[in-house]
Amino acid sequence: MSGPGTLFGIGLGPGDPELITLKALRLLRTAPVVAAFAKQGRTGQALGIAGPHLLPEQRILRLEYPFTTEVSIHDPLYARDMALFYDQAAAQVARHLDAGEDVAVICEGDPFLYGSYMYLHDRLSHRFPAQVVPGISGMSGCWTQADTPITHGDDVLTVIPGTLPEDTMVSHLSRTDAAVFMKVGRNLPRIRTALARAGLLERAILVERGTMEGAHVARLADWPEDRPAPYFTIVLVPGRQGVR
Repeated sequence: MSGPGTLFGIGLGPGDPELITLKALRLLRTAPVVAAFAKQGRTGQALGIAGPHLLPEQRILRLEYPFTTEVSIHDPLYARDMALFYDQAAAQVARHLDAGEDVAVICEGDPFLYGSYMYLHDRLSHRFPAQVVPGISGMSGCWTQADTPITHGDDVLTVIPGTLPEDTMVSHLSRTDAAVFMKVGRNLPRIRTALARAGLLERAILVERGTMEGAHVARLADWPEDRPAPYFTIVLVPGRQGVR
């Protein structure tokens, strides 16, 4: 009897299908089952990146979120329902692994940097062989898209989720040289205010869909206050303010 399949967490990079590592591409194309998280009714960003590289015989396992931005992360229902969803997703993947099939769980960016794959890893890596392939992070793709070096010399870089309270964001900004804001979306007004309070609004750069088709870069100070941020948006605060 053959052993269990291997769980692969494959980082696909920031969006450009050519920014996939050779190792990720090799493992992606040899897995009989490719699992991808996606919003209900949508293709999903990860599948959009991986699509050009997939083979007709590979089977797609869609793991559809019960919600994305419809429920606040601070709502107690969010943690409860998302935990249940990840339990169910892990059970779906485990059925294939138990049958001896390798499963490649694809993830935009890097799987261990705010990636949904990590929740499957937590639930399954103690039961099955698991291997994670790092990917170029979304933030790296964005500062390259913006043609903006982010750190220099002894600069400290802080990654700040936009879901944090405004005062907490200001506190982090006061103790760093450079910053990256993730999870921007509807949190952009609070991020903008926090940057203004920290005296950093003029340095901030908004990058929409970095490395993807339709990418756009703008100074955050020039971004209309009533204009929402697209889903795939990162805000950068470059360091490198000292001697170069």
